[in-house]
Amino acid sequence: MNPLLPDIQHYLSHLASQRGLSPVTITNYQRNLNEFINLLSEKKITSWQALDAHQVRLLTKQLHQNGIKARSIATKLSALRSFLEYLVKNNQLTFNPAKGVSAPKLDKPLPKNISVDDMDQLLNIDGDDPLTIRDHCMMELMYSSGLRLSELVGINVKDIKISAKEIMVTGKGSKQRLLPITKTAIEAIRLWLKVRPEFAEPGENALFLSKQKKRISTRSVQMRMEKWGLEQSLPSHVNPHKLRHSFATHMLESSGNLRAVQTLLGHADLATTQIYTHLDFQHLAEVYDKAHPRAKRKK
Repeated sequence: MNPLLPDIQHYLSHLASQRGLSPVTITNYQRNLNEFINLLSEKKITSWQALDAHQVRLLTKQLHQNGIKARSIATKLSALRSFLEYLVKNNQLTFNPAKGVSAPKLDKPLPKNISVDDMDQLLNIDGDDPLTIRDHCMMELMYSSGLRLSELVGINVKDIKISAKEIMVTGKGSKQRLLPITKTAIEAIRLWLKVRPEFAEPGENALFLSKQKKRISTRSVQMRMEKWGLEQSLPSHVNPHKLRHSFATHMLESSGNLRAVQTLLGHADLATTQIYTHLDFQHLAEVYDKAHPRAKRKK
C-alpha cells in the first residue's frame, strides 16, 4: 500500500462521520487527492511531512501541463489544502504547505454573440407603447454603436447629433469618443424623442428615462432586454453585453479591421479587442499578414 494512503482514508472517514458529507462529495475528495498521490509517487515522496510549498506549486504546474483546466485544478488544490489542514489540526504537520499556493488564473468564458438573423428578429419590434419605443431605441443604439451598458444609461440628449448621425459617449476613465449611428438607430431615436416628454421632468438631461421619471438604471436595462429576448423568441439569453459583443463580432467579421473595431469599442489595448471577439486565429492571421509591412512575404 502507498504510505500516503492511510492518512487520506482517515480523513475521508472524518468527512463522513464528523462532518456528515454525502458519499458523492467524499468520492470527489478521494478522486482529487488520489491524483496528488499519483504525482507524489512519481516524485518518490512517501510522507506528507516531506511536502513543502514549492513542491505543491510544482504539482499544480504538473496538472496544468497535463491539460487539466484551471477550474478543475482549483478544485483539486482546495481538496489538498483541506486535507493538509486536517493533518495540521491533528498535529501530524506543523504547517499547511498548500495554504499560500494559488491555482492558475481562471479563464474568463467569452460571451456568445447573437447571430445577424437573430439580431434582426430581436429588433423587429412593433408597437406604439412608449416603453416599447424606448426599449427598441436602447437596443438599436447599443447594437448600432457597440456601447457599454454604463455608456448607454449615461447618454444625455445633447450627446446625440441626429443630422450628423453621431453620438458622444463617455467610457471608462471618463474618456469620451465620437461614434457613428446607423439609420435604423436614428429612426428609433426620433420616435423615442417624440414620446420622451411623457417621462421627463423639466430640465432633465438623460436620454433614457424610467417610469419614475429618472435616468434609467443599468438593472432596468438588463431586465428589459432579457424580457424582449423572451418575447421575440430568441434561442439564447439576451443581455446588454451580448449586444455589444455581437456588434464587435459582426463588425470584425465584415471588415477584418481590428484597429477600427478597437476604436469603436473604446479599448485602450488592441489585445482586449482580440480577446473580446471570437474570430478564429486563422482569420486574424490573414488580416495581420495583409496589414503589417514586415509580415508581407517578398516575391
